[in-house]
Amino acid sequence: MKWIVTKSLLKGSIAIPASKSHTIRALIAATLAIGESRIANALTSGDGASAISAARSMGADVSVSGTTLTLAGVCGDYNRGSDDFAMENSGTSTNLFASAAALGSRRRRFDGDASLRTRPFRPVLEALGKLGVSFGFEAAGCDLPFWVQGPLRGGTATVSGFSSQFVSSLLFACPCAPVDTICTVENLHERPYVEMTLNWLDRLGIRYEASADLSRFRIPGGQQYRPIDYTVPGDFSSATFAAVAAPLTRSRLALRGLDFGDSQGDKAVFDVIARMGATVAKSVAGADVDGRGEVTGVEIDLNAMPDSLPALSVLACAARGETRLVNVAQARIKETDRISVMATELAKMGADIRERPDGLDIRYRPLKGASVKGHGDHRVVMALALAGMIAEGETVIDTAEAAAVTYPTFVQDFRELGANIKVVD
Repeated sequence: MKWIVTKSLLKGSIAIPASKSHTIRALIAATLAIGESRIANALTSGDGASAISAARSMGADVSVSGTTLTLAGVCGDYNRGSDDFAMENSGTSTNLFASAAALGSRRRRFDGDASLRTRPFRPVLEALGKLGVSFGFEAAGCDLPFWVQGPLRGGTATVSGFSSQFVSSLLFACPCAPVDTICTVENLHERPYVEMTLNWLDRLGIRYEASADLSRFRIPGGQQYRPIDYTVPGDFSSATFAAVAAPLTRSRLALRGLDFGDSQGDKAVFDVIARMGATVAKSVAGADVDGRGEVTGVEIDLNAMPDSLPALSVLACAARGETRLVNVAQARIKETDRISVMATELAKMGADIRERPDGLDIRYRPLKGASVKGHGDHRVVMALALAGMIAEGETVIDTAEAAAVTYPTFVQDFRELGANIKVVD
């Protein structure tokens, strides 16, 4: 699928889709629980669908009615379900369910699409190996497909914090191990996502001890998850695109369905665009963003919100002066190397952009329409659509179907705001 995008002026209100991160965490908790759980307003396509599939592979009984999930957990029987976990494009679901799948003695195999096969999973598997789990890889030089076989006993392990997902995976599974776990985290990145996981453990009465810098955890074993009744909030990572679109297109937009009391790291994007010149009014319903003023470049530390790099790199092209996106080297291990990809594709549109090991330096320069590659990465595709909304001429984006991974209604929502997006199958 291709999108053809031309210059657009936006106006109106937009409802933000459900949080991917919370949907996946809710599904893990409900899968491990005793009893029946209800998850409302869930993300049921893309990464959400992959997490639902993983829950079923674990042996959970999942019913889907619209965006509401009803789920009967495995009740401590970690050998239910099937041997195969088909994860499609969901790195979050793969990482987080890998440890849960290792709670039993059954050998489980994880695989996904071509993009997922390029992503790193070894760090979480090596940590599991210290806790009694066997694992292996099917292809030299690739971390996927992999297999795990427990049972996860607990004990002492060190895990890389380069991706928060490695840490969250252990935090969800280790309470169900028979023995206490001491976990040391090296080089923690994306701290808000680990805090999100800890908030989930708190909500469900799971006991743990954590150092102030989240570099060390003690997790008592022998615990049990209780069922949940939970409504998934809006996704700040998806909201980034509308938030950035307002100052990018000099528009005024209302974003609804966001909870600024939530722990999602990408809520800081609203503070970033305010620093750059937008007027942001937050409320219990969401946020109103007035982007009709001039936008100025700033330095932005994206370590806690790496998913915002694609959209903010586009906004930087329209910001007077220079914008520096820094301390976000982990963006290179997402669905694509997003630092390299955004530098390459925006350069095709005339951007003054320079790649660094941990980010991008971008100076103001008007963009021109071009044929660009989405690289099958949902956030890259949507960011390039934003670029097309301010570029002179026509922008053609391939692999646009990837947007459905986290934002299946992107085209519909942005068309209602006034975006000129044509879909070509």
